[in-house]
Amino acid sequence: MTLYTHVFHKDLKNQSKLSQRFFAITLNLGKKKYFDEDMSFFERFMNGLMDRIVRKKVKKRFGGSLRALISGGAALNFEVGLYLSALGLPLLQGYGQTETAPVISANPPEKIKLDTVGKVLQGNEVKISEDGEILARGELIMNGYWNDPESTNKTIIDGWVHTGDIGEFDEEDYLKITDRKKDIIVNAGGDNISPSRIEAKLDIEPEIAQSMLYGDFKNYLVAILVPNKDLALEWAKENNVEGDLNKIIQNSSFDKKMREVIDKVNKSLSSIEQIRKFILIDHEFTIENNMMTPSMKVRRFKVKEMYGENLEKLY
Repeated sequence: MTLYTHVFHKDLKNQSKLSQRFFAITLNLGKKKYFDEDMSFFERFMNGLMDRIVRKKVKKRFGGSLRALISGGAALNFEVGLYLSALGLPLLQGYGQTETAPVISANPPEKIKLDTVGKVLQGNEVKISEDGEILARGELIMNGYWNDPESTNKTIIDGWVHTGDIGEFDEEDYLKITDRKKDIIVNAGGDNISPSRIEAKLDIEPEIAQSMLYGDFKNYLVAILVPNKDLALEWAKENNVEGDLNKIIQNSSFDKKMREVIDKVNKSLSSIEQIRKFILIDHEFTIENNMMTPSMKVRRFKVKEMYGENLEKLY
């Protein structure tokens, strides 16, 4: 879950049963509206009523004049985007890189597609290479890396910036990002697996703060999980376990609880994508510990350096 959804859920627990019911109705009708599903007269009436008694209050949390949220820099989890949109917080996901100054595409306010990064902006060109990589060119691209012609020539080829992202266009020419080229996991059977898509499913679970998959040239996938500290401490209090995260993650009952979360996620995955085993760690990936980039992407090679031996023991 994101910070926003955790905050809403935490506050909701302290609200009356009626407020919780209104919140659930708002989410349900908001999702119906996003998917353009048919609504009865009563549902349309209730959706309008929820605009005034729920969504208006939510917008006040953001100052009251909010027109849209902007998402970029990291992949948006579809369920999180849908959640916020249903609450009256339109979310415009865009895409770009420093090398492209920096915006390549963005969702237009008049038609938002949460599973995409929108349409290519005027003046930009984008194509998909044979291996699925997104290539961009136009006046937006950089001249090159400062005093580094070798890296420049690897990134800009025949005028096209090779983004390193894998993607595709949908039927309405909205661009989708499916993974990072270098992050694709190739299992022992030669299947290509997108780790970011699976990690997004894990990270939306309230019990999980962060995750990273592992399994190159292996027979199955394993994962590193960072538990949500607040929920882990709540669990410890309820189960009379010492309230120290390092001790909690070593508790067999807590391990079983996290196994249940993994089993839930696995139901939405194909057999080759399912996570067989996992390890729990007691601190998050951060910029400070060098496990995340400034743009909040996990440095997989750094995480592997730190936990590779423990991950290998899962096989």
